[in-house]
Amino acid sequence: MNTVISTFVRQCVAAIGVLLALTVVVGVAYPAVVWAASRLDTHAAEGSQVVDARGCAAGSSIIGIDPQPVAGQPDSFLHARVLGSADNPMAPGDPSSSAASNQGPNSATLATEIEARRKIIAQREGVSPTAVPADAVTGSGSGLDPDISPAYAALQVPRIAGNSGRTPAQVQAIIDAHTSGRQWGFLGQPTVDVLEVNLALGHTVCRS
Repeated sequence: MNTVISTFVRQCVAAIGVLLALTVVVGVAYPAVVWAASRLDTHAAEGSQVVDARGCAAGSSIIGIDPQPVAGQPDSFLHARVLGSADNPMAPGDPSSSAASNQGPNSATLATEIEARRKIIAQREGVSPTAVPADAVTGSGSGLDPDISPAYAALQVPRIAGNSGRTPAQVQAIIDAHTSGRQWGFLGQPTVDVLEVNLALGHTVCRS
């Protein structure tokens, strides 16, 4: 009997020891290591936030939101790629609208949405629908691209200049300053950071 009790006690002590060790390793040490690793780049860890000139959080460097002017005010924003939704082909300013359309290249629904976007953008920019670049009327898989093509940015220069009191050359210079080339010199295409351009144009989310 004493031997049985002694064996049982040893097993209980061993089990408790294992439980305590795993608690320390899995419940304390591992979360601490993960947290410490996240602090190596707090910018990414906190959602890649971008702040405006007054220090207010203006958005994320990895999530694109199409900015919209106040009703009745001139539109001096650089616009992003569309988000799109079933009831609104443009779906501006709301990342919750992001969703894959599941529409293929032969989809009549997608073709209708693209034509609607093309007409809206052409009217906004005062150009022919044929002048609207492809990325202006289509979205990525996420629908939340933070960048646009230099061609789409250039299309918006006259409107931004006319509504912001700048010359087209000044606006283009701001766009050029926030244009990135191909990754590693050969992957992808040059891109323009929409949020950074709008902040450089003086747009802010802070309220006085």
